[in-house]
Formats: sequence, structure tokens, C-alpha cells
Amino acid sequence: MNRFAELLDRLAYEHGRNNKLRLITDYFRTTPDPERGWALAALAGALTFRYAKPGMLRTLIAERTDPVLFGLSYDYVGDLSETIALMWPQPAPQASPQRGEGEESPSLSDVIETLATLGKAELPAQLARWLDALDETGRWALLKLITGALRIGVSARLAKTAAAALGGKDPHDIELLWPTLQPPYEAVFQWLEGRGEKPVTADPAPFRPPMLAQAIQETELAMLDAADYMAEWKWDGIRVQAVAGIGADGARMARLYSRTGEDISKAFPDLLDALRLPGAIDGELLIRRNERIQSFNVLQQRLNRKSVTAKLTAEFPAHLRAYDLLANGDEDLRERPFAERRLLLEAFVTLLADAHVDVSPMVAFTTWDELIAARADPAGAGPDAAAVEGVMLKRRDAPYLPGRPKGPWWKWKRDPFLIDAVLMYAQRGHGKRSSFYSDYTFGVWAPGASGDELVPVGKAYFGFTDEELLQVDRFVRRHTVNRFGPVREVMHEPGQGLVLEVAFEGLQRSTRHKSGVAMRFPRINRLRWDKPPGEADRIETLERMLDRNAIA
Repeated sequence: MNRFAELLDRLAYEHGRNNKLRLITDYFRTTPDPERGWALAALAGALTFRYAKPGMLRTLIAERTDPVLFGLSYDYVGDLSETIALMWPQPAPQASPQRGEGEESPSLSDVIETLATLGKAELPAQLARWLDALDETGRWALLKLITGALRIGVSARLAKTAAAALGGKDPHDIELLWPTLQPPYEAVFQWLEGRGEKPVTADPAPFRPPMLAQAIQETELAMLDAADYMAEWKWDGIRVQAVAGIGADGARMARLYSRTGEDISKAFPDLLDALRLPGAIDGELLIRRNERIQSFNVLQQRLNRKSVTAKLTAEFPAHLRAYDLLANGDEDLRERPFAERRLLLEAFVTLLADAHVDVSPMVAFTTWDELIAARADPAGAGPDAAAVEGVMLKRRDAPYLPGRPKGPWWKWKRDPFLIDAVLMYAQRGHGKRSSFYSDYTFGVWAPGASGDELVPVGKAYFGFTDEELLQVDRFVRRHTVNRFGPVREVMHEPGQGLVLEVAFEGLQRSTRHKSGVAMRFPRINRLRWDKPPGEADRIETLERMLDRNAIA
């Protein structure tokens, strides 16, 4: 555990991607199995521990320290794992003159293998023994590991790239294998080091790593040749992969995967029934009823459901709008150009002949001016225009490549909506932002019992520069009028306060918020130091947006 803790500590303070890559690859090269395999799983987010909840950790530390002191420390540090690691009391040497079994500093393998079999009631005592045996860095790494909140600037893609570098392999090879692999990946490391064959999968319905698009702006279109690209509408749903195949026993198997490879099949049985032909479709999960695609707010009624009833599927019928065809039967189509895959997709969906699946319409254009006009007025999408999120540009000759290669695919989302809102509350961030107030709740003016009052309409924690973060942090500290645990209430009167220009992608009605509305993907667009809070927008502005159906 100590070596893994040292790796996490160094990664947390290393800003350069190449340096992070070198650190991880060196760790894999010098660490034996299965330790390095468990480390790869942890860095790639492939581990979950269902009983290690923040509430249990707070109980553990509360039994050993002053709760008031812990609350103050947590408010200052801003990170639960780091606060507990720093405050955990070291056992007195005389209390345990001879260490017994279970009291030695655990290895990463010890921790993971023990947690896999440990019951909920046994976890607190075992975790306390581990924390007693580790130093501050080790305790921090242990808590980060079991809570699944590493936040050290390492993506799953970077971890897999580091593993591939161990054997001079293409990271795409790891991505293609990844969904069928299980930690601690000993066969993978044998292959990477030339001591074994490349792992193969016999899964009849495997997940294939998705291809992602780069963002583009209108001013950048001039760099591209319009003749090289095709365009299609981008829909406001959830990217999924629908896969069907025939198992060794001859039975049909169908699965629905999220973009990250999570199997979400059980939540959408109505869509699985539609996958009657062997193949793999890349598309958008939506809700379609009354012959129209519904808003993302309606789709949320089907997400994260533990049980799915016939009433739910009838009221919120799942729909797959297909973008691409990755496999047709046993044939892998990913190396073929997009234009060819598109024709095969249309034929495949026609043969499927199910109302739950259709093909995303193309956007006809020959010049960029024509595409600009279509994006500005998506009436060409027909009755589903309100659910259009923008357009996608795809090179006609592009193969389907895992990851986010630059050039083959571009996403050009519709321009965000903008309002001026007033900063009301602020909270410290996490990780590198744990010392700064970087999470902001903002509101707009609405009629109240005794005149106009601010009502919260959203919360954002990105969109600003590091310099702007420092400016807002200073403002929060100097203009705090009340405290609620880790949250600071900031001065927000008509003549005093800070106005934030907020950009957001969507707006929906909400019974959970006093304002009656909730924003989708809000972010801070700029700071309006020049504008008094009394001139910020009103709730009526947002209501008019909803009434005009301007926002899905």
C-alpha cells in the first residue's frame, strides 16, 4: 500500500501529462503482480466498494477526535479523505508492543481482497486497524481508494496508455480489450511484457470503446473542406451502445451499455427486445412518445431505476436513435469509412423494423454557410427539433477510432443560453481547489412576500479562469454574511453583491427548487463586476424561455 500511496501522492502534485505517464509506467514496470493490476484497476476507476461510505468514515473519526474540531478542519481542508488522514491519531507504542496479525501495514492486494469478502458490520474495525498501521500518506491513499474519489488528474485513458507503454503497444489495443477484462489483469501484463499471448474474448455481445468528438466553433470551419464531411443532428440524450449476438449455446444475447461501458440493460428491457439482429449500434438513448422525442428532463424518469415496471415503460418508452454501425453480425465494421458504415446502418435498421429504433437524420449541406443556417434553425429535424442539441460533423472517410482523435469527428453544439444571476452561496472545492471557494450557488429576482427576493436557480463550479477564481474567493471571504457548516452565505442585496453571467444548455421545470426551474449544465461565462445585483435577470425571463419552448 505504501508504494501505491507514494504513486498517488506524486501524481497529485504532477501537472504534466507526459510526466504522469512516465510515473505510472515506471510503477507498472517495477511492481509485481497482482499489485500492479489492482493499481491499474484503481486508476482506471474499475473498482467499487459498496460499504465504504462517507458517513461511516465520519463516524470513525468522530469516535477518535473532537467533532467540532473535525468540522472546522474539514471546512478548511475541503476534502474528507485528507482531513481524516491528517487527524487520525497514531496509536501509542506501548499499547501494542508486539504487532499481531492484521496490524502490519497492508498491501494494496490485501486491502482489495479483504474488502471483497468483508461484511458491512466488520468494515469499520478493519478499516481502523489499517489506518492505525499506515502513515498520513498511506491513510490518505487508502481512503481515496475505498471511496472511489482519487481526483489526482489521471483519466482511465491515461492509465491504460501507461500500461500499453510498458510493452510498446497501441493504447487502442488495450481499449478494445478492456470491457472484457477483469482485475488484476495478470494475463494483460504477461502479454505486454512478451510472456504470453494477447487476451481474447468470447463474449457474443461485447462493449466496444466509443469514438468521441472534438468541439468546434463557427470560426474554425474555414480550416476544413465542407466536401470532406457529412453532418447529422446531435440529440439531447444519453450516448449508448446497443449490442446483440449469438452465444455458444445458440441463444440470443442483447445488452445496452453506457458510454463508459457500464451495462445498463436491466433498466431498459423494452429496448433490448428490439435488438433482434446480431450487431452493434452506436446511438443516443431517448424517450419517444406521441411521435416525438421528449426532453432530457423526461428521459431522467428512466435513468438510475432499480426496478422497471410495465407502467414505467409504457409512460416513458425508451428509444434508440442510431448514429453508427460498429458490427454487422460477426463482421467488425470499425475500419470502414463512415460514409460506408452509414449506408450499412440504414439498411440494418430497416431490416430490424422496430419502432424503438430509428436512424438519426442527416443534415443536407454543400457549403458551410448552409450548415450554419441549418444549425441556427433546426426545423429540418422535423417535429423533434426541440430536442436537437447541435450538429455533428464526421469525415466521410473516417474509421471508427476509440478515444477522441482530432479531426475525424467534430461536435458543434448550439449556442448556450445566457442570463445574469447573483452569487448567493459559496462552498470550498475539492482536490486542488480545497482551499478556495469555487462552488457557487446563484439566483435571479422573483416576487416575494415583502418585495423582490433572490431565488436560487443553479449551481456551477467551472467556466472561470484561475485568476477569476482568486478574485471570487477574495470576494466571498470579504462579503460573507452567514455560515451554514461548510457553506458561506454571501452578501446579495440589490446594491451589493456579485453578478455572474451564467451559460447553460437547457432549462426545465422543477418542483424541487423554490424557483420552479432547474438548469442543465450551468457554468460561469464571465464575471460582471460592472453590473449591480439589482440589474440581474428575473425569474420571468426564465419562465418566458420555457413558455416559448425555447429550451427543451
